[in-house]
Amino acid sequence: MRGAPGLQGLMRPCLRLPPRALPLLLNRTAFTVSSSSSSSSSSSSSKRAISRFSRLMPHSQPPARQLPPPPPSSSSSTNPAVFVLSRGQRCHASTTASGGIRNKKASDLEQRIAAIPIERYRNFCIVAHIDHGKSTLSDRLLEYTGTISAGDGNKQVLDKLDVERERGITVKAQTCTMLYRYPRDGLDYLLHLVDTPGHVDFRAEVTRSYASCGGALLLVDASQGVQAQTVANFYLAFAQGLTLVPVVNKVDLPTADVERALGQLESVFDMDTSKAVRVSAKTGQGIDKVLPAVVELIPHPIGDAEKPLRMLLVDSWYDTFRGVVLLVRVFDGQVRAGDKLVSFATGQEYTVGEVGIQYPGQVAQTALRAGQVGYIFFSPGMKRIQDAKMGDTFTKVGALGVVEPYPGFEETKPMVFVAAFPTDQADYSKLADSIGQLVLNDRSVTLQKDHSEALGAGWRLGFLGSLHCSVFQDRLRQEHGADVIITEPSVPTKIVWGNGKESVVTNPAEFPETDDHRLQRATLYEPFVRATMTLPGEYLGRVIEICEAARGLQKSIEFFHATQVILIYELPTASLVDDLFGKLKGATKGYATLDYEDAGWRQSHLVKMNLLVNKAPVDAVARVVHNSVVDRLGRQWVEKFKEHVDRQMFEVIIQATAGRRIVARETIKPFRKDVLAKLHASDIGRRRKLLDKQKAGRKRLRAVGNVVIDQESFQKFLTKS
Repeated sequence: MRGAPGLQGLMRPCLRLPPRALPLLLNRTAFTVSSSSSSSSSSSSSKRAISRFSRLMPHSQPPARQLPPPPPSSSSSTNPAVFVLSRGQRCHASTTASGGIRNKKASDLEQRIAAIPIERYRNFCIVAHIDHGKSTLSDRLLEYTGTISAGDGNKQVLDKLDVERERGITVKAQTCTMLYRYPRDGLDYLLHLVDTPGHVDFRAEVTRSYASCGGALLLVDASQGVQAQTVANFYLAFAQGLTLVPVVNKVDLPTADVERALGQLESVFDMDTSKAVRVSAKTGQGIDKVLPAVVELIPHPIGDAEKPLRMLLVDSWYDTFRGVVLLVRVFDGQVRAGDKLVSFATGQEYTVGEVGIQYPGQVAQTALRAGQVGYIFFSPGMKRIQDAKMGDTFTKVGALGVVEPYPGFEETKPMVFVAAFPTDQADYSKLADSIGQLVLNDRSVTLQKDHSEALGAGWRLGFLGSLHCSVFQDRLRQEHGADVIITEPSVPTKIVWGNGKESVVTNPAEFPETDDHRLQRATLYEPFVRATMTLPGEYLGRVIEICEAARGLQKSIEFFHATQVILIYELPTASLVDDLFGKLKGATKGYATLDYEDAGWRQSHLVKMNLLVNKAPVDAVARVVHNSVVDRLGRQWVEKFKEHVDRQMFEVIIQATAGRRIVARETIKPFRKDVLAKLHASDIGRRRKLLDKQKAGRKRLRAVGNVVIDQESFQKFLTKS
């Protein structure tokens, strides 16, 4: 309607507001309109208010239009003056009003929380095997308590990463505070929920979650029953003295067998399942019984708000504007904005900038009290993520001698190492920034610079497992648009030299060659894991064959509930990297589950394997492997690498070597010109002369020629087929 100025006044939306509402809607604009008992005084008062209101608004806004004064009547003294706001003024008022509503909601929330004593706090987490429905149950609980609005779009609400939603898994533990009115006594309860990852690679997230909780919901899929990660989570929680509430999920499935799942919980863990909760997180069936069980069975946290502050650092992440944000559990005392805190681990002092809770987004609060879990950040902010040490204890300045620090957490150790290189060396700086940002929010990743003759400058990265590595690569691609070449995963190797010194080698290129005289008196060790596998009994023979072929040592075998078997083996970590889980899934039609934990070092016969192209080693492909797999792996290397190397004008020889021994070889024939084409009836001497001349020329070319292998060939070779 810009071309019809005469219609602008008619088409502009209008809003009639009483004058006493204007100060609130105009962001505390200091003017009021007072109504008098007579219509004339009301009209003059309205004119003065409108004039002043117009001067306060930006010049780009048209002045407010005044309606004719209302006709005088007996009730005119009680009717306020009425205004018509322009569109820009109305938008400003609407924004201010919505902000006021949000502030009011936050204020009401804080008042409700302040009125709840610590005896009505419940801190709990949901633990289960992967894909048993933890995130879906969290969504239903948030809807049931009114923390989020119910709707079909609530899927993995607490999962914040794109890769989590894409794969349907939880990578990082997420927290949320809920307010729940218990129907039996009609009182408010403050519930703190932690949704934990299910995959074994992210067990450290589960361990940290236990520190902030007093109990856990042990979730079991009714159709699959107890699985490997269920066993691991139970013993972790049991060791920390947490109260476990059994919950059987997916009871609506046609294949659900609730009684079998409960029987497994009783026989394996000796749990009392009489109070087990049966739910379907997808349909919402039985959700109303979960939180009453939490209130009745999980104990409240113990703490005293009057004691000196004792606060545990549970998790942290990096915010571009605020610096490092800490997720904390307050055991004693209380913390407010402006408090001076000191770290037991580093001794550094900080000033608190803001405290708050996750509801499910960040909601600022006046204080965090004993028993609560929330976030804090400092002002000025903490700049280095390394200063936020997991398990660190914070207290107020001056209370270091009074407060006892929390024992802390065990540091996570990377088990799988890879080398990462940019596909184009011109993108090195950009990729360095992208990797640095991801490492800021994932402290379990270790990072150091690396270099390869074939691929150029890069990094050596350490991960907790193969899935952790895959998720990191996906996040690089999705969040930063970076393409990288990832070498084959490898495990560290420990060398005890003849003089007693020890060294751990994480880069295969740095492993000494077989002819190195120092290795003659050295002892080599490789890492082992204690693997727990659950599977149907009918596949037991196949799984044992796979474990024995992987140089495993059987520790125990346990049958429970007639059909399921728990098998425990000690396996070399290198076998996990070599797709052991995929082999188990294939042998059991997808029914096997795997959990593992570090089992220390074992002496082993290891050798360094190299790939040679025309006798030049390709350092990016080097690996340290056990002597028993050298022949098989060497044959795979040369056959696969031959597919990705272009033919040259000279012969290309591809070899796999273990020390001085050549274990496999492939040859790429050169392009060849038919030098005998012009000869028809010549004698054999002439033919031989031309062939010898061609042979000598190829020999000279091979001596000076270099095999050029492009980055795309390396990328295809390093990709698992």
